[in-house]
Amino acid sequence: MKAGIDQDALIRMFSEATAKQGEQLRSAVYQTTLRALQGRELTLQNIRGVLKTVTQAASAGAAQNAAAGIDPEDLLAKAVEGMDDALLQAVEANRVALQRLADQGADLRDKHLKKALSDLEKMEDALLDSVGKAAEAASGQLAGAWGPILEKMKMSGTGTGAQASATVEQMSRQMRDAVRSSRAAGLRAAQALAESYGALVSGVLIGMSDALQQGGAGKAAAAAKSARRK
Repeated sequence: MKAGIDQDALIRMFSEATAKQGEQLRSAVYQTTLRALQGRELTLQNIRGVLKTVTQAASAGAAQNAAAGIDPEDLLAKAVEGMDDALLQAVEANRVALQRLADQGADLRDKHLKKALSDLEKMEDALLDSVGKAAEAASGQLAGAWGPILEKMKMSGTGTGAQASATVEQMSRQMRDAVRSSRAAGLRAAQALAESYGALVSGVLIGMSDALQQGGAGKAAAAAKSARRK
């Protein structure tokens, strides 16, 4: 177990996958990544650790898959999509937490909130870095599989990157408007919450996941796809 993730189970899943199991892999990676993110404070450092572990497991499993008709690039692309879907939930958790602080008059100039917004913008980079390092470490056919995936991510971006940018723009504007209109009655309480921002976002992410699970796995996937389209 690493970073709260059963790497052996992920490796086995990718090594035994058939060409028809792409969506199952995507869903499994999504669920695994999301649970791992829930199990720790939602800091950029912890997010990087989770993505690294999941990417390494997917890469190791794909390298072992010898099934007929299997394209390693397809397997790895599903892994990236699953991680992207999970990160979309993390972005939404950040948005909800920031909204709570903004409603209480939080000031964007607060150092904790400035860092929160900065880290939010780096989530896509964390995913790109994880895939890039996997590509560097791979050899042979697997290196050729990671390459096109990484290039596509760089050219087209990810759902995480688009949603994070939109969230940062929205919350920055909203917090500036709040300061201008002197909505500072709850500033002290907001600053106290900002100091424990990572724990606040983690709590939001857990609550979001609980709600999604009550609606079933289908709704979870639909919520991730819907967030990616926004």
